[in-house]
Amino acid sequence: MNNKKVTSKNYRAFALVLLTVVYGFNFIDRQIVGILAPFIQEDLGLSNTQLGLLIGFAFALFYTVIAIPIAWLADRYNRVNILSIALATWSGFTALTGMASNFWQIGLARMGVGIGEAGGSPPSHSIISDMYPKEERAGALGVYAMGIPFGIMAAYFATASLMGSGGDVDWRRIFIFLGLTGIALAGIVRLTLREPSRGAMELDDDVQIAKLPFMESLRSLLKIPAWWAMCFGIAFGSFVSYASSAFQTKFLIALDPSFDFKTMVILLGIMNGTTYAGGAFFGARLADKWGAKNLRAYGWLPAIAMSVTLPLGIWSYWVQSVEANLILSTIYLLFIGIYLGPSFAIAQTLAPINMRAMSTALFFFILNMVALGGGPTFAGWLIDVYKETYSDLDAMRMAMTVTHLVFIPALISFLIVSRILPRDWKLAEKRNQELASNE
Repeated sequence: MNNKKVTSKNYRAFALVLLTVVYGFNFIDRQIVGILAPFIQEDLGLSNTQLGLLIGFAFALFYTVIAIPIAWLADRYNRVNILSIALATWSGFTALTGMASNFWQIGLARMGVGIGEAGGSPPSHSIISDMYPKEERAGALGVYAMGIPFGIMAAYFATASLMGSGGDVDWRRIFIFLGLTGIALAGIVRLTLREPSRGAMELDDDVQIAKLPFMESLRSLLKIPAWWAMCFGIAFGSFVSYASSAFQTKFLIALDPSFDFKTMVILLGIMNGTTYAGGAFFGARLADKWGAKNLRAYGWLPAIAMSVTLPLGIWSYWVQSVEANLILSTIYLLFIGIYLGPSFAIAQTLAPINMRAMSTALFFFILNMVALGGGPTFAGWLIDVYKETYSDLDAMRMAMTVTHLVFIPALISFLIVSRILPRDWKLAEKRNQELASNE
């Protein structure tokens, strides 16, 4: 019987939704630090540079480095087990974050979260790619990418719902609640998700994947120019989006201290759960539809999105009201989600079948060392630099203006993808057939 028919559409949809929820928890645990940044900063006496390190580099270093050996395991062993253990680990450290009393303790807790989250996306991407053919892969991975905006939305809603009376924010209680909830979700993943056959969407049942040496497969992956161009495109784009989201709450409070904080976080949650999620979903669907006619669309679509987000992002930091910022940010979020599905699809389709988890881990290594590690850290440092000359509000405006210019190399990278992808896509199809050997 063909593997493609064994997996029912209902189960496939359930599995995709569950993996998306797990990915959402991944981003709840990341985003919550940025949302609660003003309260954590005040409680622990942190500088903007320390805050940027906490959100960015301290997390990203362990997240990216540990992801590589975990991906090696995911390409060889049960991916469901790896994912459930990873989820329980990062959720446990999320709870411990709420118990920290100084910079070093909360820094160590965030490192632990990074170690756990390293085991999230590589096995998930690999599982999805073994449930959906390449013609539907961008769409499926686009749905998975909606875990980012849904996770961010849930982080805002959790903050609003767990706030104390009178607008008090008990940030410690929020971290502990989210951590315990994530541990419960890990049990659901382990009990309900099944491990799919590797290469099920490319190979017939009577065909096995040739067990090529790891280094040979790795060299094959790293020789793909379009893969590299995609990595740097999404990395530079996410550099800006991570920096902006890390300091948006702080900026809005400085812009209008009288604006109700609970209302603010609810509105930000709705924006992320609608326009950002919509951008991720429709961007992926459009990539599949347009890409079926012309593979260059996988590069053109993100490039178009970047050209819109650059001016919108800068403009949003120079408006004079919270309402104006939120309106521009809504449009900004719609376009910022567009590049996710096409990028994830490129990472999986160009990779050798036996290197899909590793492809995600390596591409996330580049993405997160540049974006998550660099974006908030760079922006926080730049705010402190500008504070020597400008007010806090104008320092953030200047810093974010400079930071948004990093969209330019992102746009260029995706234009390069559009030029070279068709050749590399065809070579990947040929290479994956060569990996197949009859039993």
